[in-house]
Amino acid sequence: MSVFLHDTLTRQKREFVPADPKRVTLYVCGPTVYNYAHIGNARPVVVFDVLFRLLRRVYGDDAVIYARNITDVDDRINQAAIEQGVDISVITDKFTAIYHQDMDALGALRPTIEPRATAHIGEMVTLMADLVQRGHAYAAEGHVLFDTASFAEYGQLSGRTLEDMIAGARVEVAPYKRNPADFVLWKPSKPGEPVWDSPWGPGRPGWHLECSAMIEKNLGPEIDIHGGGHDLIFPHHENEIAQSRCAHDQPVLARYWMHNGFLDMDGEKMSKSLGNVKLVHQLIQRVPGEALRWALLGGHYRAPLDWTESLIEQSRKSLDRLYGALQRAGEVEAEAGEPPKAFVDALEDDLNTPRAMAELFALAKTLETATKEPEREAAKSALLGAGALMGFLQADPNAWFKGAAGDDLAAKVEALLAERVQARKAKDWATADRIRDALNALNVVVMDGPDGATWRLRDSNPT
Repeated sequence: MSVFLHDTLTRQKREFVPADPKRVTLYVCGPTVYNYAHIGNARPVVVFDVLFRLLRRVYGDDAVIYARNITDVDDRINQAAIEQGVDISVITDKFTAIYHQDMDALGALRPTIEPRATAHIGEMVTLMADLVQRGHAYAAEGHVLFDTASFAEYGQLSGRTLEDMIAGARVEVAPYKRNPADFVLWKPSKPGEPVWDSPWGPGRPGWHLECSAMIEKNLGPEIDIHGGGHDLIFPHHENEIAQSRCAHDQPVLARYWMHNGFLDMDGEKMSKSLGNVKLVHQLIQRVPGEALRWALLGGHYRAPLDWTESLIEQSRKSLDRLYGALQRAGEVEAEAGEPPKAFVDALEDDLNTPRAMAELFALAKTLETATKEPEREAAKSALLGAGALMGFLQADPNAWFKGAAGDDLAAKVEALLAERVQARKAKDWATADRIRDALNALNVVVMDGPDGATWRLRDSNPT
């Protein structure tokens, strides 16, 4: 049983071999907590949650250490705090709590460690001192900058030359830089912004420095897997590699680099200017978090994903099929068991979630068609176990279909469905049509199947 992962650095799929199977380390860049998370922010959360679950299955729950940081000092955080006349912690504590609630709703497990940038200022100062002492960083006008010319392998992760990176990036041109591509490790704070002391003057850290310091403090100078969105390859992860390797003259920061693809909105890039930013906090008010999770995992994690209303609806229907099978097997006593090999093989093949989802449908079909009780028990156990490994089928089937409907509405719908069954048996199509209209008026979707009808509430708002 081997896990294979696509490594961005080597540009190939490689068998995953941790440095220490008893201490497998995973670091994923987390949120900057100044506002609500949008659905694009949720894609890496869900993708690496599946990886976290898979690694725990292979190496044991206690052997996997998953760190996802909180960036709680940033220009946007500072600006929000100044505008509201509060300390930055008021902003960051509020949106960290909301972020946790929203990601919980998507079925994501909490990481093992959740380091905050502001709790690692001392480690950042030490890291900068090491870089300056080794000749990889320099102080200039209250700033400390990394000297990109000092690191011959700079650009290896993104596959760009230094000249290409300077031409293609938003490089801040400043007279105190030795090279245009040099990036800030430390900078003076503006009036009203948070400030910390350092040997180079009061100020605050640069974004890239924060992750390097948090990785070293919480996981060590070398980790097994570093993950994040494709947009972080350059400059963020490129700069992390430069800082961490040069500070300790080490050959590797992460043994494997993994990046998920972009998420677009109806074929367009998500942006405030286009008005197409979809917040997780709003989406979960009308769509079950599990359906959003299904939609985020419906394509291979490395491929771009087009977020559409039809994707959400199809995801709900897919889960309806699986929950319907479980509901119709409600009398079968079974607990979540060992997922079948074909399902696990799909996930171990670079998190091939579309293939794993196909296996879930195959398991549901087996459950529906099995006639002997031991076969039904085995199929239900396998389906529940496979679903749990991906974070699906965590709700009671009846609760899934009932959704946000209260007891009174549920009773009314069930009575109408019973009346509808009798009308259809009697071929009283006028009454059947009247009941259908009544269910539509209640915002209820009815799903007819060979073993009867199930129902759920229809979304009430557009995406």
